[in-house]
Amino acid sequence: MPAFFELKHECAGKARRGVIRTPHGDIETPVFMPVGTRATVKTATPLELEQLGAEIMLANTYHLLTRPGVDVIENAGGLHKFCGWRKPILTDSGGFQVFSLSKIRKIRDGGVEFASHIDGSRIFLGPRESMSIQKSLGSDIVMAFDECTPYPATHAEAEKSMEATHRWEKISREFQLGEGQRIFAIVQGSTYEDLRRKSAEELVRLDFDGYALGGLSVGEPEETMIECIRWTEAVLPKEKPRYLMGVGMPKQIVKAVAGGMDMFDCVLPTRLARHGTAFVGKGEDIPVKAARYAKDISPVDENCNCYTCKNFSKSYIRHLLNVGEMLGIRLLTIHNLHFYFSLMQNIRKHISEGTFAKFAEEYSAPNR
Repeated sequence: MPAFFELKHECAGKARRGVIRTPHGDIETPVFMPVGTRATVKTATPLELEQLGAEIMLANTYHLLTRPGVDVIENAGGLHKFCGWRKPILTDSGGFQVFSLSKIRKIRDGGVEFASHIDGSRIFLGPRESMSIQKSLGSDIVMAFDECTPYPATHAEAEKSMEATHRWEKISREFQLGEGQRIFAIVQGSTYEDLRRKSAEELVRLDFDGYALGGLSVGEPEETMIECIRWTEAVLPKEKPRYLMGVGMPKQIVKAVAGGMDMFDCVLPTRLARHGTAFVGKGEDIPVKAARYAKDISPVDENCNCYTCKNFSKSYIRHLLNVGEMLGIRLLTIHNLHFYFSLMQNIRKHISEGTFAKFAEEYSAPNR
C-alpha cells in the first residue's frame, strides 16, 4: 500500500508540498478544504467544486447527526453517495460545537450533552459516539473528538480542557474505524506554549495518522496564532500531515504554510459571498454590493479567469444581490472559491520551484 502521506518538496525552511492518498483520490498539499457543514458547500454543486479545483470537502458530524440523521445517510450508502461528491471528505468530530454551542451544552466526563439547536431535544456526543457516526458516514479523514477551548482562557482552564481532550482522543484512537479511514488528532492548549507542546507530545505518542491544531482562529490575535503554530510544529512528526483548523484569510494561510502547515478550511469564501463580498488581488476583499459599483462594468477581478470574471460585471452582480437573486451569491461563491484554490495552486508551484520565500514575502507585504 502506498504511504498515506508523502512529503515531496520542502522550501524556505518549513514550507512543504506533499500528497495525501485516500480511497477517493489523492489530495495535493498545501490544500484548502471548502466547508460543507451539512453535506453541501453553500450554493455550489459538486460538479462546480470539481471544475473549480476542489480536492476534498469538509462536513460536520454534529450537524449531520441532527439533520438529516445518520440513518438517512447510511440508507443512501454513505456520505459520498448521499451528497454526490466523488472525492475525499473530512468530517469534523463535533468538538467545535462544544465551543460554538456553549450556551446549549453541558460537558460531562464521557462527552457533551447538547440541547438540539433544532428542537431542543437532548443529544449526547462523546468520543465513541462521534467515531461511530463518522464510521457510518464513511468519510476518508475522521477527526478525533475534542473540546475546542475558548479564548481567552486562564492557564488552569486551558489545562483542564486539554486534559479532557486527551482522554477523549485516546478513546477515539482506540475505536475501530472503517476500511481505508484515517484519523487525525487535535492539539489543544489555548495560547500557552507549555500546554501546546505538552498536548502535541502526548498525542504524537498515540501515533495518529495526522495532526490538527484546534482552538485557534477563535478570537486570538494573528501574531499569537502564528506563535502557536511555531510551538506545535516543532513537536509534530515531519512525516504526518498538519491541519490548521478554521483558518482563514488568504494572508494567514500563506503565513501558516511558511510555518509548516499543510491543510486549511474556512467558511469565509462562501460566507462573504453571501454578504456580497469578493476576494481580489493579494487577499483583499471588496464589497461588490456597494453603491459605487452600480455602473462598474469591469469584472470582479480583471486578473481572474474564473467563470464569473470572464462573463459578468460588478454592476450586474450588484444588481442581482440587491434584488435578492440567488445567482448573485452563486457567482461570488464561484469567484471566491476559485480565488482560494488558485492561491493554493500558486503556493504549491512556488514550493516546488524553490521560490516560496520570495512569494510569501511579497504576498504578505502591506498594500501600497
